[in-house]
Parts: sequence; C-alpha cells; structure tokens
Amino acid sequence: MNSPAKYLFPTTIEEAAQALADWKGEARIIAGGTDLMLDLQKGKIQPHCFVSVDRIHGLDQIRVEDDFIVIGSAVTFANLKDHPYIDQHVHVLADAGRSVGSLSIQNAATLAGNIVNAMPAADGVMAAVALEAEVEIVDIEHTEWKPVESLFKGPGLSNVDPTRQLVTHIRFPRCEDHRGTAWYRLGRRPSLTLPILNCAVNVFLDDSGGIIQRTRIALGPVAPRPFRAQEAERFLEGRSPSAENIRQAAEIARGETDPRGNVLRASRNYRLATIPAIVENALSNAVERALGFVTTPG
Repeated sequence: MNSPAKYLFPTTIEEAAQALADWKGEARIIAGGTDLMLDLQKGKIQPHCFVSVDRIHGLDQIRVEDDFIVIGSAVTFANLKDHPYIDQHVHVLADAGRSVGSLSIQNAATLAGNIVNAMPAADGVMAAVALEAEVEIVDIEHTEWKPVESLFKGPGLSNVDPTRQLVTHIRFPRCEDHRGTAWYRLGRRPSLTLPILNCAVNVFLDDSGGIIQRTRIALGPVAPRPFRAQEAERFLEGRSPSAENIRQAAEIARGETDPRGNVLRASRNYRLATIPAIVENALSNAVERALGFVTTPG
C-alpha cells in the first residue's frame, strides 16, 4: 500500500521553489486542488509530496496598480468575482469566475491552477487570453513573466512544470477608459460543467468611440489550445463598432475555427452554427461597455 503524500506549507516563494527542487520531480504545487485531486483519483499523477501556496504571504491578494492588475496564485474565483474593481471594470474575468463549477468550487479553485491545468476551454484561461495576461513563473534558478497564451502544448499539457516551477502571479494591463470586455458561455448546466462553447472579448475604442483600435477574441473549445480569432480581430481594427461590422467579424471568427464533435457536449456542426451568435453577443456587449466609458464623465 502506498504511503500518503507529504504536505509542505512554505511561507515564502523561495521556500516553495526549494522544496520542489529538493523533491526532484516527486512533488507538486497545490493551490485550490480542484483539478489536481481529480487527477490524483484517476491515477494520472502520483506525487510523494504536495507543496501548498496557501501560506505564502501576498499570493492571496489582488493588487490594482498604476499599470497592471496583479493577481496572486492563491486567489480563488470567488475572490475574483467579488472584488469591487474586477466586478466593475473587468467584466470578462468576473463573469468567467461565476461560470466556474459550483459555489464550493469557486471558493477553492484558483485562476493560476486553471491556467496550469491547460484545458482549451477553461473559463479563467479564456478570460486571461483575452486580457493579454502574463504569468510569473518561478523555479530554483529563474523568475520570468510569460504570456498566458504561450503556455499551452495541447489539451491538459502545459509548458509550466508543476513539479519544478510555480506560478506566483498573473497580471494584465490596467485600462478603464474606452475599453469594454465581455464573456459568453454556452453549456448544459447544471447537468454538465464543461462548456459547449465559450467566448471572451476585449475591445478598445478610440477617444471618440467611433473607431475600434484593437480587439482580442478568445474562443474555446475550437482548437487543441485556447484560440484567438485573429482574422476577426484584424478585420475590426480601424473600423466602426457598427452592428454590421460586428456581425461580419463573428462570421470571420467561425471560418477560422475547427471545433471537434463531442458526444457528451455538442456536434461539430452545432458548434460551427453557434459560434457567430456567441461572438456577436460578446462583441456587442463589450462595445456597449466601452462606449459607456467614452460617454460617461469620469
């Protein structure tokens, strides 16, 4: 019979990185553990040690800085959706947080864990990609920031090695003026927690509100990794945020995607038929919010 895994509770990032190095691949970082425990039960992983980030000072905090919003790796989705700044200014992240599992899962699951788990339609991941987020990755020798979008090899395969590295923070640019974000999720709740489709959108308008300066449109699951509809993004840049332009961009987004059929969730044809509607909905909501910042003093 296997002996139970050991738990370590470091109080600094340096101690956590050292613990991973000392266990030479036999330890795993754990935060909320909602995905990790499932992998453990299924026998996908068999670590001899868990290294918790729960007691590391500052990793349970959300900081609103001059240039960035910085989220610690122990921050839960419940913390995110209830944070006043996130709820008021970063709708895509707050609403994605509300989509994650049940309330009990939201109280435990973390955005950092969602990212490291590397599923192509994870709610927090899609919001992070649309927000152009980066993560801070630490090991015994290095600390570096990498774009969230660069961290995925394939479904469930991450470029972050949780036996050697830990994610300490997630950050994305702070912007209140002329920007709107939106989230749309299509699923069969409450019988199934995995989405049929989801879409995260980030729209920037010029000072007048008459031109789209740039957009980010993240879609899942329509590819092996979190997917950005870059042709649709390029189409919208420099154009007015009109209903017709938004509709055309949504059609372009459909043409870029290659979703698979899934017996439990939806067929390929159903997903392809639905993509324009959810992209159009998300873009319209994001533009409406961005226009609100243009027209509302302060």
